[in-house]
Amino acid sequence: MNPTLPILGGAACAAALAAYAGLSPGSQLFGETLIAPPNPKHLALTFDDGPNPSATPRLLELLARHHVRATFFLIGQYVQREPTLTREIAAAGHTIGNHTMHHPWLPRHSAALIRTELQSCQHILEDTLGTAATLFRPPHGARRPVVLQAARDLGMQTVLWNLMVGDWKPRTAEDLHARIQRGIAANSRRRTGTNLVLHDGSQHDPRMDRSRTVEAVAGLLATLPEDVSFVTPPRWL
Repeated sequence: MNPTLPILGGAACAAALAAYAGLSPGSQLFGETLIAPPNPKHLALTFDDGPNPSATPRLLELLARHHVRATFFLIGQYVQREPTLTREIAAAGHTIGNHTMHHPWLPRHSAALIRTELQSCQHILEDTLGTAATLFRPPHGARRPVVLQAARDLGMQTVLWNLMVGDWKPRTAEDLHARIQRGIAANSRRRTGTNLVLHDGSQHDPRMDRSRTVEAVAGLLATLPEDVSFVTPPRWL
């Protein structure tokens, strides 16, 4: 037998484990993250990559009409562009989380740059809202232990998800709505709540068209059973 085969096999296994630990939303191997509780009647509606002046105001109107509070994980440089819209999100009673300053792939960077990305966003949020975030979502869910430690050092709980429907892809609102419904049903069968991540913005374009996401949310709010409660992640802490 080739003596290098066990070494190569072990390296492949280690790489696969590291990828799972750092990218799978359900993994707790690199540290504890908040996902969802064992309560299938709870649904957390979360939005990443805003604020976006072309989509976020429409979402705020829709959520207000249905008396639903959501969580918005904001990119710091977009908060700088849209301070008034950021304050409108908070004034409507929604939870605001830290989604870094520039949306980098954090595991590729040094501990110092990781901390700077989180801390800079915290400072912008505090300057804009008078208070810093207590929740953090790493871009792409990508993390390693130093990422989670930086969040803890800044007083934030890291929040991931258990339902993502790919609303950044060219899908119709009807397809997105159907994917959301199937995901909620699957989580319910597992007897867990749903932590749904959608996108009101984009890391690539601060005014990205997210009209299909807005329409999918409208469909969700119009058809969700009355016994399902919308919550925000702090409820689960």
